[in-house]
Amino acid sequence: MKNIVAGHHAVTVAEFAELALGTPLELWLGVAGESDEERAARLDAARDILADPEYRELPDDLIRLAAQVVDENLGLFNVVPLARPARRRVAHRGVAA
Repeated sequence: MKNIVAGHHAVTVAEFAELALGTPLELWLGVAGESDEERAARLDAARDILADPEYRELPDDLIRLAAQVVDENLGLFNVVPLARPARRRVAHRGVAA
């Protein structure tokens, strides 16, 4: 199966995510061994991108993409649905005067 985004062929999952988001993944995830100064510069660049109206929806797109990846690979992430606990009612008693 070919993954084509905006006319480009994505060979790896990382390339697909980068083409889909329009930004390199390293901008959001960082790189191993980056210095504090490099991290600060990277985060500053990310803030600038998020301030651009073109990328206003990017945080939602990132969350949607992450949720899709987890949903499609539940076994890989060892994710199991959690049961919702029943709501407990707390009795409020009046205060004696």
